[in-house]
Amino acid sequence: MSTEATASVSTHILDTSIGRPAAGVAVTLSARTGPGAEWVPLGDSSTDADGRCKDLPALPRGTTGVRLVFGTEAYFLTQQAEAQQDAPANRDSGAGPVFFPEVAIAFAVVPGEHYHVPLLLNPFGYSVYRGS
Repeated sequence: MSTEATASVSTHILDTSIGRPAAGVAVTLSARTGPGAEWVPLGDSSTDADGRCKDLPALPRGTTGVRLVFGTEAYFLTQQAEAQQDAPANRDSGAGPVFFPEVAIAFAVVPGEHYHVPLLLNPFGYSVYRGS
């Protein structure tokens, strides 16, 4: 039996357009065991009021790649609806289709390492990095 440790993953989202955590964003975690292998969905979560997913599933042994898919469309549609309620005179300022309906981030992992991957998000751009 192998004593090889598995990698672990955590994430959080900050909406930089409002300077607050992005709550209620759906997140799907998938993994694969090599460059040519198929992505296997491991589970879904949603960000809490602090923009964090605290219940992402563990990665299986042999995982070499991870993909996080953030369902940003529903989040931005909710943000647009709330903005319209707060300022009905500015209805045209944010209305329309969501530019990034989802954000998919794939990265390599090494057994035994922890990967914290924050997403900095706004309606027309995003950035990710390996955090600590």
